[in-house]
Amino acid sequence: MRTEPAAFEPGNVLYDPATARVGAYQGLTGPRALLRPLGGGREWEAEPAVLRRATDRERIGAGLRAANERTHARPPDPGPLCRPPLPVTGCEVCAELADRREAARAAFDHSAVTDANVLLRQHQREEHEG
Repeated sequence: MRTEPAAFEPGNVLYDPATARVGAYQGLTGPRALLRPLGGGREWEAEPAVLRRATDRERIGAGLRAANERTHARPPDPGPLCRPPLPVTGCEVCAELADRREAARAAFDHSAVTDANVLLRQHQREEHEG
C-alpha cells in the first residue's frame, strides 16, 4: 500500500517497512520522510513512498515498548554527588572554593554551599583528572 507523503501530517503514526519500526511523522527532509520513535529518541529517515499508517496493533506495541524502556531505565548513580568534594592538597583554587563553601555553610546559605560544591567538582574535573 503506497501513500503520497503529502497526505501525512506531523504527528501521524506511521509504519516504516524498511526498518520494521513505528514512528511519528515529523515532516520531509529533502526527498526523505523524517520519523521519530513514539517514546522519543533519535529520528530516522525513511522512503516516503513505502510508509503507511500504523495499525492499532503496531501503534500500541510501539507505545508499550517505549513505556517498558522508560521503566527499565536506571537512574544515574548518585555515588560521589551525595558527599561534598574534598579539596586537592596544595591547590589554591580548591582551597579557595572549600573556604567559600565553609563560609556559606556557616551563614546557612545552602544555595551557595551547593554552588561551591559544583564549582569545586568542575575545577577538579578540568584540572586534576586525566
